[in-house]
Amino acid sequence: MNNSTLNMTNNKKENIPPVAVAHNAKKGLEFRDKFKRGRTEVGIKRAQQLSNREQIDEATIKKMYSYFARHQVDKRGQNFGNEENPSNGYIAWLLWGGDAGKEWSKQVREALADMQQKTGK
Repeated sequence: MNNSTLNMTNNKKENIPPVAVAHNAKKGLEFRDKFKRGRTEVGIKRAQQLSNREQIDEATIKKMYSYFARHQVDKRGQNFGNEENPSNGYIAWLLWGGDAGKEWSKQVREALADMQQKTGK
């Protein structure tokens, strides 16, 4: 995934969301405001972090990965992906970074697991 960051600087992991993830989260916030749906505090907080391209900690990466695994079924719902009348599930999906967020959280989670396996940490 382009523009993703998983760097080791002074033994500190940096996980900065890619631009596409930030864009999707911002779109989710805009849809939330426009359609008055997608109001969970966790989803809103996540969207704010992602849209601001804040560093995302390892625990949050794992939560993102789990969110997408649980909510993959939402993509089969009516109006998922509909820009004019989006489903609640679509708005929530975007708040968590959309398809780009799903792929990014998977890649970072795998990279972190590999790093932990190699370092024993």
